[in-house]
Amino acid sequence: MNMKNTESYRVLLEGGEGEYVEKKSRFIATVRKCESEEEAAAFIDGMKKKYWDARHNCSAFVIGARAEITRCSDDGEPGGTAGRPMLEVLLGEGIRNVAVVVTRYFGGVLLGTGGLVRAYTQAVKAGLQNCVTGTMRYGWEVEIGTDYNGIGKILYLLGNAGIEPLESNYTDAVRLRVLVPADAVDRLEREMTEATNGKAGFERKRELYFVDKEETDK
Repeated sequence: MNMKNTESYRVLLEGGEGEYVEKKSRFIATVRKCESEEEAAAFIDGMKKKYWDARHNCSAFVIGARAEITRCSDDGEPGGTAGRPMLEVLLGEGIRNVAVVVTRYFGGVLLGTGGLVRAYTQAVKAGLQNCVTGTMRYGWEVEIGTDYNGIGKILYLLGNAGIEPLESNYTDAVRLRVLVPADAVDRLEREMTEATNGKAGFERKRELYFVDKEETDK
């Protein structure tokens, strides 16, 4: 596989909001999951309508597993003082398929270039602190089959790998359905074969992206 298909990246599981105040100017950050440029544009337009009375509604978004599409807007602030710093925060956090709008209510005091960059940066960070994120990994959906003598060993190996079964069927034999990161699937199959003397079945059903809940921020 090429790297485009196997790289992991961070995603939003739940959006959030945060606020930063600088010399009486309020900077309100709204962060949302957006999976296309069109979805991001619609979200930004919605925020501009919601905060129609604000001085500025600056924005940035990152779309694609490898950040193929990035856009940012200063929305009337001096060039490079808002949208670009906001985008740099998103890229620095490694989050993909995400958009943020920072709404500014002017407090009557000019902040200067450095003050604006700091304020928009801190606002985005405040918004992200109130979001729930996870790591999207590339891997396999695997079906494991074993008898009752082998299930203890199988569950022990899954536990060591931080993998919880998505589905467990206990009939005359045991069948488990699990999601395994691509970089761990070969090792796990080998360990299970050795632990059960080749009696465990290990069938790779399909390749897919999945959220690794062990990596989710709480």
